[in-house]
Amino acid sequence: MKVFRLILIGLLICFFSACSNQGEQAKGEQKLESNEQDEEVLKDLSESEQEADKENPSSEDTALFGSSHELPETTKDLINQKQGKYGHLNPDLEIVKKKIIDDLNQLDPLPENSNEETKKQYFRYMYSLIAKDFPDPQNTIKKWEYGASGNPDLPDAKFQFKDNYNVEVILDASGSMAAMVDGQTRMDLAKESIQLFLSKVPEEAKVSLRVYGHKGSGEESDKELSCSSIQQVYSFQSYNKEKFSKALNQLEPKGWTPIADTLKESQKSMEQFDSDSTTNLIYLVSDGIETCGGNPVQVAEQFSDSQAQPIINIIGFQADSDAQQQLKQVAQASNGMYSTVNNQEDLDEEFDRSQEVLERWEAWKEDALSDAKYASAENGYDITRFKNDWYATGVSQESDIGTVLYAAVDEDIITYDQRKELKSYADEIEKLVKESQDQLIKELEDINIEKVEELKKSIEEKFSENTKE
Repeated sequence: MKVFRLILIGLLICFFSACSNQGEQAKGEQKLESNEQDEEVLKDLSESEQEADKENPSSEDTALFGSSHELPETTKDLINQKQGKYGHLNPDLEIVKKKIIDDLNQLDPLPENSNEETKKQYFRYMYSLIAKDFPDPQNTIKKWEYGASGNPDLPDAKFQFKDNYNVEVILDASGSMAAMVDGQTRMDLAKESIQLFLSKVPEEAKVSLRVYGHKGSGEESDKELSCSSIQQVYSFQSYNKEKFSKALNQLEPKGWTPIADTLKESQKSMEQFDSDSTTNLIYLVSDGIETCGGNPVQVAEQFSDSQAQPIINIIGFQADSDAQQQLKQVAQASNGMYSTVNNQEDLDEEFDRSQEVLERWEAWKEDALSDAKYASAENGYDITRFKNDWYATGVSQESDIGTVLYAAVDEDIITYDQRKELKSYADEIEKLVKESQDQLIKELEDINIEKVEELKKSIEEKFSENTKE
Protein backbone atom coordinates (compact mmCIF):
# COMPACT_ATOMS: atom_id res chain seq x y z
CA MET A 1 0.00 0.00 0.00
CA LYS A 2 2.89 2.32 0.89
CA VAL A 3 4.49 1.60 -2.50
CA PHE A 4 1.20 2.32 -4.28
CA ARG A 5 0.91 5.65 -2.43
CA LEU A 6 4.42 6.62 -3.44
CA ILE A 7 3.71 5.76 -7.08
CA LEU A 8 0.47 7.75 -7.00
CA ILE A 9 2.22 10.77 -5.45
CA GLY A 10 4.93 10.52 -8.09
CA LEU A 11 2.37 10.46 -10.91
CA LEU A 12 0.54 13.46 -9.46
CA ILE A 13 3.79 15.41 -9.19
CA CYS A 14 4.62 14.59 -12.84
CA PHE A 15 1.10 15.57 -13.94
CA PHE A 16 1.11 18.94 -12.16
CA SER A 17 4.65 19.61 -13.27
CA ALA A 18 3.68 18.95 -16.91
CA CYS A 19 0.60 21.19 -16.62
CA SER A 20 2.70 23.90 -15.05
CA ASN A 21 5.27 23.65 -17.84
CA GLN A 22 2.52 23.82 -20.48
CA GLY A 23 1.01 26.82 -18.73
CA GLU A 24 4.38 28.56 -18.58
CA GLN A 25 4.95 27.72 -22.25
CA ALA A 26 1.53 29.17 -23.20
CA LYS A 27 2.27 32.29 -21.14
CA GLY A 28 5.64 32.56 -22.83
CA GLU A 29 4.08 32.29 -26.30
CA GLN A 30 1.43 34.85 -25.37
CA LYS A 31 4.10 37.18 -24.02
CA LEU A 32 6.18 36.72 -27.20
CA GLU A 33 3.15 37.55 -29.36
CA SER A 34 2.43 40.62 -27.22
CA ASN A 35 6.06 41.73 -27.47
CA GLU A 36 5.96 41.41 -31.26
CA GLN A 37 2.81 43.54 -31.39
CA ASP A 38 4.45 46.12 -29.11
CA GLU A 39 7.52 46.23 -31.34
CA GLU A 40 5.33 46.90 -34.39
CA VAL A 41 3.47 49.70 -32.58
CA LEU A 42 6.73 51.21 -31.36
CA LYS A 43 8.13 51.11 -34.89
CA ASP A 44 4.98 52.77 -36.17
CA LEU A 45 5.28 55.47 -33.52
CA SER A 46 8.96 56.24 -33.94
CA GLU A 47 8.80 58.66 -36.90
CA SER A 48 5.78 60.65 -35.71
CA GLU A 49 7.11 60.71 -32.15
CA GLN A 50 10.52 62.00 -33.23
CA GLU A 51 8.81 64.74 -35.23
CA ALA A 52 6.64 65.64 -32.25
CA ASP A 53 9.69 65.77 -29.99
CA LYS A 54 11.25 68.32 -32.34
CA GLU A 55 8.11 70.42 -32.09
CA ASN A 56 7.85 70.04 -28.30
CA PRO A 57 11.42 70.31 -26.98
CA SER A 58 10.33 71.83 -23.67
CA SER A 59 8.15 70.47 -20.90
CA GLU A 60 6.72 73.91 -20.28
CA ASP A 61 2.99 74.17 -20.91
CA THR A 62 3.40 77.13 -23.25
CA ALA A 63 5.62 75.09 -25.59
CA LEU A 64 3.14 72.22 -25.53
CA PHE A 65 0.13 74.43 -26.10
CA GLY A 66 1.87 76.22 -28.95
CA SER A 67 2.06 72.98 -30.94
CA SER A 68 -1.51 71.87 -30.22
CA HIS A 69 -4.27 71.62 -32.80
CA GLU A 70 -6.80 74.40 -33.16
CA LEU A 71 -10.17 72.86 -32.42
CA PRO A 72 -12.27 72.33 -35.57
CA GLU A 73 -15.19 74.70 -35.93
CA THR A 74 -16.27 73.94 -39.52
CA THR A 75 -16.49 71.01 -41.90
CA LYS A 76 -13.46 72.41 -43.69
CA ASP A 77 -11.50 72.33 -40.43
CA LEU A 78 -12.34 68.66 -39.91
CA ILE A 79 -11.31 67.69 -43.44
CA ASN A 80 -8.01 69.55 -43.20
CA GLN A 81 -7.04 68.80 -39.61
CA LYS A 82 -3.68 67.12 -39.18
CA GLN A 83 -3.76 63.62 -37.75
CA GLY A 84 -2.61 63.53 -34.13
CA LYS A 85 0.50 61.82 -32.88
CA TYR A 86 -1.50 58.75 -31.85
CA GLY A 87 -4.45 59.32 -34.20
CA HIS A 88 -3.72 56.17 -36.23
CA LEU A 89 -3.32 53.92 -33.17
CA ASN A 90 -5.62 52.36 -30.58
CA PRO A 91 -5.14 54.22 -27.26
CA ASP A 92 -6.48 51.19 -25.36
CA LEU A 93 -3.33 49.24 -26.27
CA GLU A 94 -1.17 49.25 -23.16
CA ILE A 95 1.95 50.49 -24.93
CA VAL A 96 0.08 53.36 -26.64
CA LYS A 97 -1.71 54.30 -23.43
CA LYS A 98 1.66 54.50 -21.64
CA LYS A 99 2.98 56.86 -24.32
CA ILE A 100 -0.11 59.06 -24.02
CA ILE A 101 0.24 59.15 -20.23
CA ASP A 102 3.89 60.19 -20.60
CA ASP A 103 2.77 63.10 -22.79
CA LEU A 104 -0.04 64.05 -20.41
CA ASN A 105 2.41 64.15 -17.52
CA GLN A 106 4.28 66.95 -19.21
CA LEU A 107 1.36 69.14 -18.12
CA ASP A 108 0.99 70.63 -14.67
CA PRO A 109 -2.34 69.84 -12.98
CA LEU A 110 -5.11 72.12 -14.24
CA PRO A 111 -5.78 74.72 -11.51
CA GLU A 112 -9.25 74.53 -10.00
CA ASN A 113 -10.00 78.20 -10.68
CA SER A 114 -8.86 78.07 -14.35
CA ASN A 115 -10.56 80.37 -16.82
CA GLU A 116 -12.20 79.22 -20.04
CA GLU A 117 -9.12 79.86 -22.18
CA THR A 118 -6.86 77.75 -19.96
CA LYS A 119 -9.33 74.87 -19.96
CA LYS A 120 -9.55 75.05 -23.73
CA GLN A 121 -5.75 75.01 -23.98
CA TYR A 122 -5.60 71.80 -21.98
CA PHE A 123 -8.29 70.20 -24.10
CA ARG A 124 -6.60 71.32 -27.32
CA TYR A 125 -3.41 69.61 -26.22
CA MET A 126 -5.25 66.38 -25.40
CA TYR A 127 -7.18 66.55 -28.67
CA SER A 128 -3.95 67.02 -30.64
CA LEU A 129 -2.73 63.64 -29.39
CA ILE A 130 -5.58 61.64 -30.95
CA ALA A 131 -7.09 63.83 -33.72
CA LYS A 132 -8.19 61.71 -36.67
CA ASP A 133 -7.69 62.03 -40.42
CA PHE A 134 -11.21 62.52 -41.80
CA PRO A 135 -11.91 61.47 -45.40
CA ASP A 136 -11.79 64.24 -48.01
CA PRO A 137 -14.82 64.47 -50.35
CA GLN A 138 -12.51 65.69 -53.12
CA ASN A 139 -10.98 62.23 -53.30
CA THR A 140 -14.43 60.75 -53.92
CA ILE A 141 -15.05 63.31 -56.68
CA LYS A 142 -11.73 62.50 -58.31
CA LYS A 143 -12.57 58.80 -58.20
CA TRP A 144 -15.82 59.57 -59.99
CA GLU A 145 -14.01 61.65 -62.56
CA TYR A 146 -11.50 58.89 -63.24
CA GLY A 147 -14.19 56.22 -63.03
CA ALA A 148 -16.11 58.07 -65.74
CA SER A 149 -13.17 57.84 -68.16
CA GLY A 150 -14.42 57.58 -71.71
CA ASN A 151 -17.31 59.97 -71.16
CA PRO A 152 -17.01 62.69 -73.84
CA ASP A 153 -18.92 65.12 -71.59
CA LEU A 154 -15.97 65.37 -69.23
CA PRO A 155 -14.12 68.62 -69.99
CA ASP A 156 -10.67 67.24 -69.10
CA ALA A 157 -9.35 65.49 -72.22
CA LYS A 158 -7.02 63.24 -70.23
CA PHE A 159 -10.06 61.22 -69.08
CA GLN A 160 -11.37 60.60 -72.59
CA PHE A 161 -10.36 57.28 -74.15
CA LYS A 162 -7.40 57.32 -76.56
CA ASP A 163 -6.13 54.68 -78.96
CA ASN A 164 -3.26 53.73 -76.64
CA TYR A 165 -3.02 53.16 -72.89
CA ASN A 166 0.08 53.10 -70.66
CA VAL A 167 0.05 52.01 -67.03
CA GLU A 168 3.09 52.66 -64.85
CA VAL A 169 3.27 51.53 -61.24
CA ILE A 170 5.88 53.29 -59.10
CA LEU A 171 6.73 51.19 -56.05
CA ASP A 172 8.34 52.48 -52.86
CA ALA A 173 11.04 50.00 -51.76
CA SER A 174 12.43 52.15 -48.94
CA GLY A 175 13.25 50.57 -45.59
CA SER A 176 9.90 51.38 -43.98
CA MET A 177 8.13 49.08 -46.47
CA ALA A 178 9.57 46.20 -44.41
CA ALA A 179 7.02 46.95 -41.64
CA MET A 180 4.67 44.05 -40.94
CA VAL A 181 0.95 44.01 -41.77
CA ASP A 182 -1.07 40.91 -40.88
CA GLY A 183 2.03 38.74 -40.86
CA GLN A 184 3.51 40.05 -44.13
CA THR A 185 5.62 43.06 -45.00
CA ARG A 186 4.02 46.07 -46.65
CA MET A 187 6.32 45.35 -49.59
CA ASP A 188 5.08 41.78 -50.04
CA LEU A 189 1.43 42.85 -49.85
CA ALA A 190 2.06 45.61 -52.39
CA LYS A 191 3.78 43.14 -54.72
CA GLU A 192 0.80 40.77 -54.59
CA SER A 193 -1.72 43.54 -55.32
CA ILE A 194 0.34 44.98 -58.17
CA GLN A 195 0.80 41.55 -59.72
CA LEU A 196 -2.91 40.82 -59.51
CA PHE A 197 -3.86 44.18 -61.03
CA LEU A 198 -1.44 44.11 -63.95
CA SER A 199 -2.16 40.48 -64.75
CA LYS A 200 -5.69 41.56 -65.74
CA VAL A 201 -4.92 44.57 -67.93
CA PRO A 202 -5.82 44.28 -71.63
CA GLU A 203 -3.06 42.84 -73.80
CA GLU A 204 -2.91 46.05 -75.84
CA ALA A 205 -2.10 48.19 -72.79
CA LYS A 206 1.58 48.84 -72.13
CA VAL A 207 2.81 48.18 -68.60
CA SER A 208 5.76 49.66 -66.70
CA LEU A 209 7.20 49.14 -63.21
CA ARG A 210 9.49 51.75 -61.66
CA VAL A 211 11.07 51.41 -58.22
CA TYR A 212 13.10 53.43 -55.74
CA GLY A 213 14.71 52.74 -52.35
CA HIS A 214 15.76 49.18 -53.30
CA LYS A 215 19.51 49.77 -52.98
CA GLY A 216 21.76 50.67 -50.09
CA SER A 217 20.24 51.01 -46.64
CA GLY A 218 18.62 53.58 -44.40
CA GLU A 219 22.00 54.63 -43.03
CA GLU A 220 23.27 58.14 -43.74
CA SER A 221 26.37 56.64 -45.40
CA ASP A 222 24.13 54.99 -48.02
CA LYS A 223 21.90 58.00 -48.65
CA GLU A 224 23.55 59.15 -51.88
CA LEU A 225 23.53 55.62 -53.33
CA SER A 226 19.93 54.97 -52.34
CA CYS A 227 18.57 58.35 -53.47
CA SER A 228 20.15 57.97 -56.91
CA SER A 229 19.04 54.35 -57.42
CA ILE A 230 15.81 54.78 -59.36
CA GLN A 231 15.12 52.02 -61.84
CA GLN A 232 12.52 51.09 -64.41
CA VAL A 233 12.64 47.33 -63.98
CA TYR A 234 9.87 46.62 -66.51
CA SER A 235 9.69 48.98 -69.49
CA PHE A 236 6.47 49.83 -71.34
CA GLN A 237 5.42 46.52 -72.91
CA SER A 238 2.58 44.03 -72.73
CA TYR A 239 2.30 42.21 -69.44
CA ASN A 240 4.26 38.96 -69.34
CA LYS A 241 3.74 37.10 -66.09
CA GLU A 242 7.13 35.38 -66.00
CA LYS A 243 9.18 38.45 -66.93
CA PHE A 244 7.20 40.76 -64.67
CA SER A 245 7.39 38.41 -61.68
CA LYS A 246 11.13 38.11 -62.11
CA ALA A 247 11.50 41.90 -62.15
CA LEU A 248 9.17 42.39 -59.18
CA ASN A 249 10.39 39.60 -56.92
CA GLN A 250 14.01 40.75 -56.93
CA LEU A 251 13.03 43.93 -55.08
CA GLU A 252 13.48 44.23 -51.31
CA PRO A 253 12.84 47.26 -49.04
CA LYS A 254 16.13 48.86 -48.05
CA GLY A 255 16.84 52.56 -48.37
CA TRP A 256 15.64 56.14 -48.79
CA THR A 257 12.66 57.81 -50.53
CA PRO A 258 13.40 59.94 -53.65
CA ILE A 259 9.82 60.59 -54.79
CA ALA A 260 10.61 63.83 -56.68
CA ASP A 261 13.49 62.37 -58.73
CA THR A 262 11.45 59.24 -59.45
CA LEU A 263 8.65 61.35 -60.94
CA LYS A 264 11.28 63.20 -63.02
CA GLU A 265 12.55 59.89 -64.39
CA SER A 266 8.99 58.83 -65.15
CA GLN A 267 8.41 62.08 -67.04
CA LYS A 268 11.49 61.46 -69.20
CA SER A 269 10.21 57.99 -70.11
CA MET A 270 6.73 59.25 -70.95
CA GLU A 271 7.86 62.11 -73.20
CA GLN A 272 7.54 59.72 -76.14
CA PHE A 273 3.80 59.21 -75.48
CA ASP A 274 1.73 62.16 -76.66
CA SER A 275 -1.49 62.69 -74.71
CA ASP A 276 -3.41 63.29 -77.95
CA SER A 277 -3.19 59.59 -78.79
CA THR A 278 -2.28 57.98 -75.45
CA THR A 279 -3.76 57.83 -71.97
CA ASN A 280 -0.94 57.70 -69.41
CA LEU A 281 -1.83 56.37 -65.97
CA ILE A 282 0.55 56.32 -63.01
CA TYR A 283 0.02 54.65 -59.64
CA LEU A 284 2.53 55.61 -56.94
CA VAL A 285 2.44 53.28 -53.93
CA SER A 286 4.35 54.71 -50.95
CA ASP A 287 4.27 54.64 -47.18
CA GLY A 288 6.55 57.59 -46.53
CA ILE A 289 7.60 61.15 -47.12
CA GLU A 290 10.32 62.41 -49.50
CA THR A 291 13.67 61.93 -47.72
CA CYS A 292 16.16 62.83 -50.48
CA GLY A 293 15.66 66.60 -50.50
CA GLY A 294 13.44 66.86 -53.58
CA ASN A 295 10.14 68.70 -54.04
CA PRO A 296 7.69 66.04 -55.26
CA VAL A 297 4.73 68.46 -55.27
CA GLN A 298 6.44 70.84 -57.68
CA VAL A 299 7.65 67.98 -59.90
CA ALA A 300 4.15 66.43 -60.00
CA GLU A 301 2.68 69.75 -61.12
CA GLN A 302 5.24 70.08 -63.93
CA PHE A 303 4.75 66.46 -64.96
CA SER A 304 0.98 66.91 -65.10
CA ASP A 305 1.39 69.89 -67.46
CA SER A 306 3.83 68.04 -69.75
CA GLN A 307 3.05 66.59 -73.15
CA ALA A 308 2.24 63.21 -71.59
CA GLN A 309 -0.40 64.74 -69.24
CA PRO A 310 -0.53 61.66 -67.00
CA ILE A 311 -3.22 60.80 -64.49
CA ILE A 312 -1.14 60.46 -61.29
CA ASN A 313 -2.86 58.55 -58.51
CA ILE A 314 -1.21 58.15 -55.11
CA ILE A 315 -1.78 55.31 -52.65
CA GLY A 316 -0.50 55.96 -49.13
CA PHE A 317 0.12 52.53 -47.58
CA GLN A 318 -0.29 52.99 -43.81
CA ALA A 319 1.26 56.43 -44.23
CA ASP A 320 1.66 58.55 -41.09
CA SER A 321 0.23 62.06 -40.83
CA ASP A 322 3.27 63.84 -42.32
CA ALA A 323 3.50 61.40 -45.23
CA GLN A 324 -0.25 61.67 -45.85
CA GLN A 325 -0.02 65.44 -45.98
CA GLN A 326 2.76 65.43 -48.57
CA LEU A 327 1.34 62.59 -50.67
CA LYS A 328 -2.05 64.34 -50.77
CA GLN A 329 -0.33 67.48 -52.03
CA VAL A 330 1.41 65.46 -54.77
CA ALA A 331 -1.94 64.03 -55.90
CA GLN A 332 -3.62 67.46 -55.78
CA ALA A 333 -0.80 69.06 -57.78
CA SER A 334 -1.49 66.60 -60.61
CA ASN A 335 -5.28 66.56 -60.14
CA GLY A 336 -5.01 62.87 -59.26
CA MET A 337 -6.61 60.69 -56.60
CA TYR A 338 -5.11 60.14 -53.17
CA SER A 339 -6.12 57.19 -51.02
CA THR A 340 -4.87 55.92 -47.69
CA VAL A 341 -4.93 52.12 -47.42
CA ASN A 342 -4.20 50.03 -44.34
CA ASN A 343 -4.21 46.47 -45.66
CA GLN A 344 -4.16 44.41 -48.82
CA GLU A 345 -7.94 44.44 -49.23
CA ASP A 346 -7.91 48.26 -49.35
CA LEU A 347 -5.01 48.20 -51.81
CA ASP A 348 -6.76 45.75 -54.13
CA GLU A 349 -9.88 47.90 -54.04
CA GLU A 350 -7.96 50.97 -55.24
CA PHE A 351 -6.56 49.05 -58.19
CA ASP A 352 -10.00 47.60 -59.03
CA ARG A 353 -11.25 50.96 -60.26
CA SER A 354 -8.50 51.13 -62.86
CA GLN A 355 -9.25 47.55 -63.83
CA GLU A 356 -12.85 48.50 -64.64
CA VAL A 357 -11.75 51.54 -66.67
CA LEU A 358 -9.25 49.44 -68.65
CA GLU A 359 -11.93 46.86 -69.41
CA ARG A 360 -14.19 49.62 -70.73
CA TRP A 361 -11.30 51.02 -72.78
CA GLU A 362 -10.78 47.57 -74.32
CA ALA A 363 -14.49 47.34 -75.11
CA TRP A 364 -14.41 50.87 -76.58
CA LYS A 365 -11.55 49.80 -78.85
CA GLU A 366 -13.71 46.94 -80.07
CA ASP A 367 -16.70 49.27 -80.61
CA ALA A 368 -18.65 47.33 -78.02
CA LEU A 369 -19.90 50.51 -76.37
CA SER A 370 -22.47 52.46 -78.34
CA ASP A 371 -22.50 55.29 -75.82
CA ALA A 372 -19.60 56.25 -73.58
CA LYS A 373 -22.07 57.67 -71.07
CA TYR A 374 -22.71 54.13 -69.89
CA ALA A 375 -19.25 54.30 -68.37
CA SER A 376 -20.48 55.90 -65.16
CA ALA A 377 -18.78 55.48 -61.81
CA GLU A 378 -20.42 53.45 -59.06
CA ASN A 379 -21.35 56.64 -57.28
CA GLY A 380 -23.80 55.12 -54.84
CA TYR A 381 -21.22 52.68 -53.54
CA ASP A 382 -18.64 55.43 -53.16
CA ILE A 383 -21.07 57.64 -51.24
CA THR A 384 -21.85 54.76 -48.86
CA ARG A 385 -18.17 54.08 -48.36
CA PHE A 386 -17.45 57.77 -47.70
CA LYS A 387 -20.32 57.90 -45.21
CA ASN A 388 -19.10 54.77 -43.41
CA ASP A 389 -15.50 56.02 -43.30
CA TRP A 390 -16.55 59.42 -41.97
CA TYR A 391 -18.84 57.87 -39.35
CA ALA A 392 -16.21 55.35 -38.20
CA THR A 393 -13.57 58.08 -37.97
CA GLY A 394 -15.90 60.24 -35.87
CA VAL A 395 -16.84 57.40 -33.51
CA SER A 396 -13.20 56.42 -33.09
CA GLN A 397 -12.16 60.01 -32.36
CA GLU A 398 -14.96 60.43 -29.82
CA SER A 399 -13.94 57.22 -28.05
CA ASP A 400 -10.25 58.13 -28.05
CA ILE A 401 -10.73 61.59 -26.56
CA GLY A 402 -12.80 59.94 -23.81
CA THR A 403 -9.90 57.57 -23.10
CA VAL A 404 -7.44 60.47 -22.93
CA LEU A 405 -9.67 62.52 -20.59
CA TYR A 406 -10.06 59.60 -18.18
CA ALA A 407 -6.30 58.99 -18.31
CA ALA A 408 -5.79 62.65 -17.40
CA VAL A 409 -8.07 62.15 -14.36
CA ASP A 410 -6.16 59.02 -13.31
CA GLU A 411 -2.88 60.95 -13.55
CA ASP A 412 -4.29 63.86 -11.50
CA ILE A 413 -3.82 66.28 -14.40
CA ILE A 414 -7.52 67.16 -14.17
CA THR A 415 -10.24 66.39 -11.64
CA TYR A 416 -13.35 64.40 -12.42
CA ASP A 417 -15.43 67.60 -12.44
CA GLN A 418 -12.95 69.26 -14.79
CA ARG A 419 -13.21 66.25 -17.08
CA LYS A 420 -16.94 66.98 -17.42
CA GLU A 421 -16.17 70.57 -18.37
CA LEU A 422 -13.55 69.57 -20.95
CA LYS A 423 -15.92 66.95 -22.30
CA SER A 424 -18.22 69.79 -23.40
CA TYR A 425 -15.61 70.75 -26.03
CA ALA A 426 -15.56 67.15 -27.25
CA ASP A 427 -19.37 67.19 -27.44
CA GLU A 428 -19.24 70.27 -29.70
CA ILE A 429 -16.81 68.52 -32.05
CA GLU A 430 -18.95 65.37 -32.05
CA LYS A 431 -21.95 67.48 -33.04
CA LEU A 432 -19.91 69.11 -35.82
CA VAL A 433 -18.80 65.69 -37.10
CA LYS A 434 -22.40 64.52 -37.43
CA GLU A 435 -23.65 67.74 -39.04
CA SER A 436 -20.73 67.71 -41.49
CA GLN A 437 -21.48 64.13 -42.46
CA ASP A 438 -25.08 65.00 -43.31
CA GLN A 439 -23.97 68.07 -45.27
CA LEU A 440 -21.32 66.23 -47.31
CA ILE A 441 -23.51 63.23 -48.07
CA LYS A 442 -26.31 65.51 -49.30
CA GLU A 443 -23.91 67.37 -51.60
CA LEU A 444 -22.52 64.12 -52.99
CA GLU A 445 -25.99 62.71 -53.57
CA ASP A 446 -27.24 65.87 -55.29
CA ILE A 447 -25.00 65.49 -58.32
CA ASN A 448 -24.50 63.08 -61.18
CA ILE A 449 -21.47 62.36 -63.33
CA GLU A 450 -22.29 65.04 -65.90
CA LYS A 451 -21.93 67.65 -63.14
CA VAL A 452 -18.72 66.24 -61.70
CA GLU A 453 -16.63 69.24 -62.77
CA GLU A 454 -19.10 71.68 -61.27
CA LEU A 455 -19.17 69.76 -57.99
CA LYS A 456 -15.40 69.51 -57.87
CA LYS A 457 -15.12 73.32 -57.98
CA SER A 458 -17.83 73.70 -55.36
CA ILE A 459 -16.19 71.24 -52.98
CA GLU A 460 -12.80 72.83 -53.54
CA GLU A 461 -14.08 76.32 -52.74
CA LYS A 462 -15.85 75.18 -49.59
CA PHE A 463 -13.53 72.65 -48.04
CA SER A 464 -10.06 72.72 -49.60
CA GLU A 465 -6.86 74.31 -48.41
CA ASN A 466 -4.42 75.77 -50.93
CA THR A 467 -1.77 73.06 -50.55
CA LYS A 468 0.28 73.58 -53.70
CA GLU A 469 3.80 74.73 -53.06
